[in-house]
Amino acid sequence: MEPHRKHSVVGAILHTCYPCGRTIPYRMYAVFHTCGIIALMYHHVHSLLTSNNTLITCLLLLSDMVLTFMWVTTTSLRLNPVHRTEYPEKYAAKPEDFPKLDVFICTADPYKEPPMMVVNTALSVMAYEYPSDKISVYVSDDGGSSLTLFALMEAAKFSKHWLPFCKKNNVQDRSPEVYFSSKSHSRSGEAGNLKMMYEDMKSRVEHVVESGKVETAFITCDQFRGVFDLWTDKFTRHDHPTIIQVLQNSETDMDNTKKYIMPNLIYVSREKSKVSPHHFKAGALNTLLRVSGVMTNSPIILTLDCDMYSNDPTTPVRALCYLTDPEIKSGLGYVQFPQKFLEIGKNDIYACENKRLFNINMVGFDGLMGPTHVGTGCFFNRRAFYGPPSKLILPEIDELRPYRIADKSIKAQDVLALTHNVAGCIYEYNTNWGSKIGFRYGSLVEDYYTGFMFHCEGWRSIFCNPKKAAFYGDSPKCLVDVVGQQIRWAVGLLEILFSKKSPIVYGFKSLGLLMGLCYCNSPFRPFWSIPVTVYGLLPQLALIYGVSVFPKASDPWFWLYIFLFFGAYGQDLSDFLLEGGTYRKWWNDQRMVMIKGLSSFFFGFIEFTLKTLNLSTPKFNVTSKSNDDNEQRKRYEQDIFDFGTSSSMFLPLTTVAIVNLLAFVCGLYGILFCGGELVLELMLASFVVVNCLPIYEAMVLRKDDGKLPKRICFVAGNLTFVLIVSSYFVLK
Repeated sequence: MEPHRKHSVVGAILHTCYPCGRTIPYRMYAVFHTCGIIALMYHHVHSLLTSNNTLITCLLLLSDMVLTFMWVTTTSLRLNPVHRTEYPEKYAAKPEDFPKLDVFICTADPYKEPPMMVVNTALSVMAYEYPSDKISVYVSDDGGSSLTLFALMEAAKFSKHWLPFCKKNNVQDRSPEVYFSSKSHSRSGEAGNLKMMYEDMKSRVEHVVESGKVETAFITCDQFRGVFDLWTDKFTRHDHPTIIQVLQNSETDMDNTKKYIMPNLIYVSREKSKVSPHHFKAGALNTLLRVSGVMTNSPIILTLDCDMYSNDPTTPVRALCYLTDPEIKSGLGYVQFPQKFLEIGKNDIYACENKRLFNINMVGFDGLMGPTHVGTGCFFNRRAFYGPPSKLILPEIDELRPYRIADKSIKAQDVLALTHNVAGCIYEYNTNWGSKIGFRYGSLVEDYYTGFMFHCEGWRSIFCNPKKAAFYGDSPKCLVDVVGQQIRWAVGLLEILFSKKSPIVYGFKSLGLLMGLCYCNSPFRPFWSIPVTVYGLLPQLALIYGVSVFPKASDPWFWLYIFLFFGAYGQDLSDFLLEGGTYRKWWNDQRMVMIKGLSSFFFGFIEFTLKTLNLSTPKFNVTSKSNDDNEQRKRYEQDIFDFGTSSSMFLPLTTVAIVNLLAFVCGLYGILFCGGELVLELMLASFVVVNCLPIYEAMVLRKDDGKLPKRICFVAGNLTFVLIVSSYFVLK
């Protein structure tokens, strides 16, 4: 099919857009699947009117209604998927014509997010193949740690050697840790000397982190000696003054060869007070938005998590292929790159790639109004933070207007004074920040909510997924970390769903039916826990007692269930494979859907309910990116599930695993020796048992630290006994 072409300011073709080849077959299949769902609902209603056990029928109907709605939202993402290609090599602007770029890097805990990780991310973007004097890197340290500031001071010194080396030798891996860990670099000469410098810097930073304080002997620059005096005994991560330090200034700093101008590097730790709300990551990003607005006010902003280092030095130019296109730039809010992760296992046992979220759904969104925002790897048009394309919402001071040209030195006294003011904890009171301006407050998943509000205001976005990954991050290597992260996301998504601007009402009104349904897909994801729990327990308990809850093999309705089950899974598998996945990764991905439904989504519902009833407050727990546990890493590389420390999060999962194993044995015995006809119940139990093989292994066979704790297994066994006994009165 002929691609839809777009053009740059100089007339060259800088990007193309192709419809996905699977679009027509998916639309055709959607018609058949819809007919099957209608027939299933008819069957449930008929059973409800004629069945003796109303409770079982109602539970199955509720589960299928949830599955139906989720299938509808997923199908909306399949109706018009597109793929794009960019040609950054054709971007022919002069260095002085490149727009300025502000980079926001967020970190919050020097122990869960090691400072050397932050350093490598910062250095990788400072070394972009982009005019250095146009780059300003702002690092938000929401933990207010002197350890992070020290690490960035060391990075500023090292960058004066690293940046010219990268540009002179056309180095592609511009994260020093990645470059020096690979076998491609020379072990002698300039590269060898540079590696020694990097290792020295790394040892100093790691020594400071290990000791927990910055000793005077390690501070070699006089201008920064007084800064560390701010960390007094009264200084805590939740209560401290604003700290803003310009560590590198493009107006005065050159590299060690005096050939290259160095980019700006600014450390920002906003003021915090226990009596003032800080709005988690969204609050930190809005602080950076204001501080950068006062200092540099670049028209383009890149947001990054501290572990997402740049893997391609031409990435900004790739984004400019869209952001400078005169045909679309006035309404283009952001260009989103997918999250990709380094050291993902060959079979990705924890589904950390999130291929469905970061790839499959994105190409579906892109064919409509554009992808959602996923928190990192996103190039924003600064103007998008200040109201709809048709209506500029002015900030409270002129210095924060999006089109203002920042012509003062970033180290000027009045500039620094104003940055401290806008980073204050009470600055946002009685302003539009978080509601109409900036990143939006009201949810722990501020990225999804902000992207949703941008689209509702009329902005569109673009999904940019080049063959060479633009960014790489670190993924959890332990199931506890995966589940904990997903619980936070589940709570945040439920906060959006039950807010005044929920996609279920506000989205349809602002975006239209199709885009509104697409945006409902993620907020309704925690509801997966309902069908996963019902289908993970009810048919299996019925199978133990020989009671039928599904049509028997001799019943024509039997084939409807077969069609819907294999059709849905077949379509999901084809999605996965066509977007570059493998069969094993897909199997592990769908297994994780079950695990999340019985852990993350289940407990996310509980936590959200407690928060709604004012019985608890939401907490933004930073996911650990430190991978120092060698045994844990070894288990991950061997595709062995690591359940970590004892956690009640795995109690429902373990219970379901035990129930299904007992049901499988009972069902198999019934069919082989008693002539039973509960084929669908046995098939479902078999499917769950195969998915639960790692759980059985962790319960019985393993002796390592990553096994399921005995306490959880014991409680799950007792809970299974209670379920079997109590279900007798329901089923009989």
